[in-house]
Amino acid sequence: MDNYTIADNFSLLSKLMDIHGENSFKAKSFASAAFTIEKLPTPLKDTPRDEIFRIKGIGESTGKSILEMLDTQKFTLLEHYIGITPPGILEIMKIKGLGPKKIATIWKELEIESMGELLYACNENRLLLLKGFGEKTQESVRQNIEFYLSNRNRFLYAEVATIGADLEKQLQQIMAPAAVSLTGAFRRNSVIIDEIEVLIALPVADVQQQIASLPGFTLTTANDKNLVWKLDDKIKVITHSCEPADFFSQLFITTAAPAFMDKFNAAGGAAHLHAAASEEAIFSAADMDYILPCLREGIHEIEQALHQQLPVLIVTSDIKGIIHSHSQWSDGVATLEEMAVAAKEQGFEYLVISDHSRSAFYANGLHIERVLAQHTQIDELNKKMAPFRIFKSIEADILNDGALDYPDEILAKFDLVIASVHSNLKMTEEKAMARLLKAIENPYTTILGHMTGRLLLSRNGYPVNHKAIIDACAANGVVIELNAHPRRLDIDWTWLPYALEKNVLISIDPDAHSIQGFHDIHFGTLAAQKGGVTKANNLSSFTVDMLDNYLQQRKKQKNILS
Repeated sequence: MDNYTIADNFSLLSKLMDIHGENSFKAKSFASAAFTIEKLPTPLKDTPRDEIFRIKGIGESTGKSILEMLDTQKFTLLEHYIGITPPGILEIMKIKGLGPKKIATIWKELEIESMGELLYACNENRLLLLKGFGEKTQESVRQNIEFYLSNRNRFLYAEVATIGADLEKQLQQIMAPAAVSLTGAFRRNSVIIDEIEVLIALPVADVQQQIASLPGFTLTTANDKNLVWKLDDKIKVITHSCEPADFFSQLFITTAAPAFMDKFNAAGGAAHLHAAASEEAIFSAADMDYILPCLREGIHEIEQALHQQLPVLIVTSDIKGIIHSHSQWSDGVATLEEMAVAAKEQGFEYLVISDHSRSAFYANGLHIERVLAQHTQIDELNKKMAPFRIFKSIEADILNDGALDYPDEILAKFDLVIASVHSNLKMTEEKAMARLLKAIENPYTTILGHMTGRLLLSRNGYPVNHKAIIDACAANGVVIELNAHPRRLDIDWTWLPYALEKNVLISIDPDAHSIQGFHDIHFGTLAAQKGGVTKANNLSSFTVDMLDNYLQQRKKQKNILS
């Protein structure tokens, strides 16, 4: 083990001890030893053992640790601290601008244990509520995280959507008149993207020659049908080559998920793939309605296409209002009036303001007197902005016992209540289900917010029995949110068909903490399309009058009129 490795081990140990709140003198002794070892002119492995303890800056404890590393290639004390530290915290330590003390504060006070959670917290202004953090620090942390994440290999669809679309246009221009199209998981609008795939009706050699001249492309693998590239040293791009006559059959095959192709072939579709004139022609020859790329996952779409039962999928323009948004009353960046004016200017009919409830102290949650004050402001704005309407809502924390965060007399004052879990996320499935089911059965719960608490590529969320939750929502008339934030997209789209089968309404909600956050309904809509959602199945597609009537009728049924 060389000096640099030993120094790095001491430096990491010092930081971990600080994060865990250990004796600062001990932590500093290891940091000091790391500094000393980095400057040594002679390798420690070549230094007589007794002389190691005479080196200035090396004490009894650090000296014994050096000997352990030299003799065993291990460092037991460091391994102990790594073992009691969440892996995500170790990753967060790689972010510039965050020292051990700040990391400890983030971990202990915000319960953040992953890079993605920290980025999400920055975007929701959570760091501003911590001592020692200001706007500049938070923005610096956010930028450093985004730089770090840009070098990983998997991406949210939202992170690469523009890159993929621009790449397709660029290749269509330089490969003209050859046919070019995006394909694969990207064309299916998958929520996680491992690579961007492109089909090009040209020989591999021609494709390689053209793309090799483009800036940012590095060829990593080649064979007689495919080329694998790295774009800007971070995004994997696969180019598939085919004969012009096979373009649409290959587009069909490369777009489809394996389960879709299995079902399509089982239905006799394989006989119609050769030299097809279009994808529409392939489906027509197989006696099926045309299936949009986003649906080609192998769930129910083949059967629906055979029986002319494919849904007319929801589109972004079907969404009539913004449900689930946060203002400066809690952790949003814009005032309530600014959010409402922006929603109206963007053509929406209403805004459902759902600031955090009082238990969400980290998000400046609303205590009862502030709830009443906000309602007064909403009444004033509604008079001024009619026919546009602001609905009174709250994102009520589901407490550990499943209760909501206010007494019934306060919950009754809201037009609707979004019930969400935000704390104690490390639950067993039994605990999570008990907590969620009790909240769903609460007559004041209108919408179940982000069902699993997941953050894509960052946090799996707590384990739940999706069927049992959907069944409970059906039995209690509770809407299930499809949280449209690209890092959530929760409920997962794969469970949407079952929810629709049970006649449960979905609500595509941006969970907007800024005016820019309204745009996230686009990504929520793409996920909803994959699950077969139509505008009739989606609460946020209701007009303002439809939503008002729905809420009033629901309150009558639940006998909870304020």
